[in-house]
Amino acid sequence: MSLEKMRNIGIMAHIDAGKTTTTERILYYTGKIHKIGEIDDGQATMDWMQQEQERGITICSAATTTYWRDHQINIIDTPGHVDFTAEVERSLRVLDGAVAVICAVDGVQPQTETVWKQADEFNVPRIGFMNKMDRIGADFFGSMEDVHNKFGADCLALQIPIGQGQEFEGVIDLLKMKEIRWDEESEGEKFTESEIDPSRLDEAKSWREKLIDMVASSDDALAEKYLEGTEITTDELKTAIRKGTIARTFVPFVMGSARHNQGVQPLIDAVVDYLPSPLEVPATKGIHVKKNAEEEIEVPCKENGMPVGLVFKIQYDREMGSLCYVRMYSGKITSGSQVFNVGKKKRERVNRILRMHSNKSEPLDSVSAGDIAVFIGLKLAQTGDTIGSEGLPVLLESVKFPEPVISVAIEPESLSERDKMNETLEILSKEDPTFTHHDDAETGQLIISGMGELHLDVLVTRMKDDFGVQCRVGNPQVTYREAVTSEGTASEKFEKVLAGKENTAGVTIKVSPREQGSGNDYIFSAKAKDVPDEIIEAISQSAKSSLDSGIQYGYPCTDTLVEVTAIEYNELTSTPFAFASCTSQAFDSACKAANPQLFEPVMNVEISCPKEFVGEAMSQVTQRGGMVMGQDSKASGELVHAQAPMAKMFGFSTNLRSATQGRASFTMEFSHFQLKPDGLNNAW
Repeated sequence: MSLEKMRNIGIMAHIDAGKTTTTERILYYTGKIHKIGEIDDGQATMDWMQQEQERGITICSAATTTYWRDHQINIIDTPGHVDFTAEVERSLRVLDGAVAVICAVDGVQPQTETVWKQADEFNVPRIGFMNKMDRIGADFFGSMEDVHNKFGADCLALQIPIGQGQEFEGVIDLLKMKEIRWDEESEGEKFTESEIDPSRLDEAKSWREKLIDMVASSDDALAEKYLEGTEITTDELKTAIRKGTIARTFVPFVMGSARHNQGVQPLIDAVVDYLPSPLEVPATKGIHVKKNAEEEIEVPCKENGMPVGLVFKIQYDREMGSLCYVRMYSGKITSGSQVFNVGKKKRERVNRILRMHSNKSEPLDSVSAGDIAVFIGLKLAQTGDTIGSEGLPVLLESVKFPEPVISVAIEPESLSERDKMNETLEILSKEDPTFTHHDDAETGQLIISGMGELHLDVLVTRMKDDFGVQCRVGNPQVTYREAVTSEGTASEKFEKVLAGKENTAGVTIKVSPREQGSGNDYIFSAKAKDVPDEIIEAISQSAKSSLDSGIQYGYPCTDTLVEVTAIEYNELTSTPFAFASCTSQAFDSACKAANPQLFEPVMNVEISCPKEFVGEAMSQVTQRGGMVMGQDSKASGELVHAQAPMAKMFGFSTNLRSATQGRASFTMEFSHFQLKPDGLNNAW
C-alpha cells in the first residue's frame, strides 16, 4: 500500500459523545466486522476489555486497521473519560489526523475542550462528525457555532440536515447538491441519493455559497475562479478543502447518527478525501544523539531511509508478553531483525510484527514508514522510547504525561501474593505511565497513585480479575507536593573515613521557587575544571532524587529550581559517593532556609445540571472550599465551571446527586497545585 493511500486517524470526543459507536460503524461498513456490536449490550469490538464492556466506557485506546476505496485506514479509538487522558495524549502524538465526534445536543463538552487542545498542541488536522442528530434537542448549526466560539475554529459545513431531532431524515450534500437518506432495513448499508426538494433548494444554495466562500478565501486559484463567476467543479472544491483541512485553516463537518446507522459512509469518505497521508504532514523532528553534542534534525517519512519508530503504547498479553505499539516515521523494520533502543542504548530483537484489530491480530513480515504495528519481543521498551538503528541514533520527542494526583495504600492478602502483586504493578505501570507505585518510607505501606478514583478503581479491578492478585485497598488519599517559597543557599562538607579510606566533598546549593506549573529544574553552574564526569553525574542524580523525596513530609517537590553553584573537589579523597551524600545534605539545608510549604492539587470541576438545581450544585462546591468560575447555558441544561481542592472532593458525586434529585453529573480533571492554607493539619 503506497503512503499516499494511508491514513492514521484517531477518534476523539467527550464521554458518551459516541466515539466507540462511530468506530464500530466504520468497521462494519468497511467490511472489517460482519455484525455491529453495541456498547450498551457490552458487545462493541473496540471495547474488548471485560471492564470496558461492564462499565460501557473506553479505557484503553484500541488500534485497528481497515480499508476503504483502496485506502488503508489505521484507527485508534481513544477514551473520553478524563482519568484516561494519558491514553488520548499518547495516541494524538502519533496520529496524522483526527475525527472529533461532537454531540449535536450538548455541543462542546468539557472533555471535548481537553482533547481539542491536546490535538492543537500536536498540530493534528481534524474533521468533525456531529453525532446524535436524531436526538431531541439536536442542533447542527448551534453546535458548530459552539465549536467556533470555544476554539476559534472556522467550521465548514459539508452537509446540512434534512430535519433535526426526531424529524431527522437525512442530509443534503453541499458538494454533490444531492439529498442522502439511509435505509433502515440494511442497517444503513444502503443509502439513496435524490435531487434536492424545491422547498429546501434555497437554503442548500445559500450554504453552498458559504462553503465556496470559505474555501476560496484560503485558496488563491479558487478565489480567482470564484470572483470571475466561473463554475467550480466538485474535484476542485475537494482538493481545496483537503488543502485547507491539512493546513488547519478550517474544520470540515459532516453529521449523522452513528447509533442509528446514518451518515457514517460520508464520514469515511471525508477521512480519505480530506485528512492527510503520512507524507502530507510536516516531517517529525528528533534529536540526533552524537558523541558530544545533540542537534535537532527532521526525520522525513521515507521507506528507504534509516529506521526510526516511536513506542507509543505498551499492552500486556498473557500469552505473548508485552505488545509494543510502534508508529514508524522512517525506514523499514522486518520481523526477526534487531533494533536499537536509542534512549536506553541497548539492542533488542523484534520476534514478530503484528497488525492489530482490537484484541485480534494478523502477522506481518515487515512494517514501513508511516504505518502503525505491534512489535513482540521488546523487553526493555517503554512508552515514549525511540527505536531505530545505531547508524542514525535519533531521539523523538517523548510523550509528556500529567502527574498522578490521588493515591491509595494496597496490600496483598497473604505474603505469598506479594511477589505476584509486585510483578503485576510493574506490568501495569509500564502499560500506563500515569500509574505509579512506591513504598512509603515512614509507614512501610505500598502506595499506588493515579489520575482519579475511576482510574485507580479500574486498575485495582484489573489486578484482581485479569492477574488474579488478591489484595486489600485503603481509602483514597491526596498526593500533595512540597515547594520552596523563597530563595535559600547552603554549603555542606562531607568528611568520613570508610573502610580505611578518606572520603571528602564540598557542595554549595541554591534553591529558588519557579513559576506555578513549570515543574522542577536543575542547573550545574559550579566551576568544575578537571572534575571527572562521574562526580558531576553523582551530584546531578543526588539533586534529582532529593527533589523526588521531598523536604519535610516526604512528598515530591514541585516548581523548584536547584542550582549547584560551587563544589570542593580533591582528586585524592573525593568520591562520587561522598558528593552524592553531600549534595543531599546541602539540598535539605538550602530548602529549610527557603521557607518550604505544602501544596495541594486543585481540580477543574464541570457540573452539568438542569436550571432549577444550579444554586444547589454551586453550594455543594462552595461548601467544599471550591470557587465557582463561571456558567454556560446549553440545550441540555446549565454547565457550572468551578475549581476545588482534590482533598475535599471525595464522595462529591453522592452529595451532588442527592442535592439535585440525581439529575446533575460532573467531570473533574487536575488543574494545578496551590499552597495548602492550613499546612498538614487537615491532610489526614
